[in-house]
Amino acid sequence: MVVGVLLDLWWGEVRRWHPLVGFGNWAIALERRLNKNDHRFARGVLAWMLAVLPLTALAALLVWAMALPLAQAAAHVLMLYFCLGMRSLRDHNLPIADALAQHDLPNARRLTSYIVSRDTTSASEMELTKASAESLLENGNDAVFGTLFWFIVAGGPGAVLFRMANTLDAMWGYRTPRFLKFGCAAARIDDALNYMPARLTALSYVLLAPGLQGKRRAWQCWRAQAPTWDSPNAGPVMSSGAGALGVQLGGAAIYHGELEHRPTLGDGPPAVGADINRAWQLVARTTALWLAIACTAAVLMEYAHA
Repeated sequence: MVVGVLLDLWWGEVRRWHPLVGFGNWAIALERRLNKNDHRFARGVLAWMLAVLPLTALAALLVWAMALPLAQAAAHVLMLYFCLGMRSLRDHNLPIADALAQHDLPNARRLTSYIVSRDTTSASEMELTKASAESLLENGNDAVFGTLFWFIVAGGPGAVLFRMANTLDAMWGYRTPRFLKFGCAAARIDDALNYMPARLTALSYVLLAPGLQGKRRAWQCWRAQAPTWDSPNAGPVMSSGAGALGVQLGGAAIYHGELEHRPTLGDGPPAVGADINRAWQLVARTTALWLAIACTAAVLMEYAHA
């Protein structure tokens, strides 16, 4: 885990021939072929299985075929590295904070449009900050902590399974006429795989909130505000994260030209540009906490078996 995270922070995403890009192209081809006519839900289930299961089995077979323990470890590390997106979160969000600090709203709007689906053409500093901070908190779970959780459970193949399922949810899990039935399985499977990681992430945000008052605020926001959010997993993560930061997130946002009224998250003043850096630091500290716990558990297990 430690080596995989360090590789991600050092190298970041592969610029060319990234496995997830190839997987995305495969998913696009499957959707175009199967998402039509009747029985769209059944076709969506079939498409999910064709997209995820063969590649997960291939990853497991690759690890199993390695004769040397060091080669197996290297395979696990590389799979985790390809599945993590921590460096990507930093590289996409911190420039937004820099642009806001320089009062460069046009550049901040352009950068924010790359990471969210909401309309940013006339967004204010507060709206841009909310979009970036929410993306950091939620995707900290999707791109980092959920991947680490399933790596702990099933090694590299577990991380591969989770990231492919999460990618399909991002591609197919929309409540639109085209994807409402076809993408239902992808959305529900992602919810199931993310259930435990999301709550462990929310708990981590609570534990890392500054001071006893901050921890109490993060916990109370989680318990009171998470049920009001549509997503069963984004709700706990974003509400506890906003509470830990002591800022207000959520609220109205424009999606596809329509104003969407979302519940308020957190407690405190509206977020400002500097809070993007604080959100990133919370994600980074949570990663360090998970690695420390995993390393401690590994040492204790090794000691118990000695």
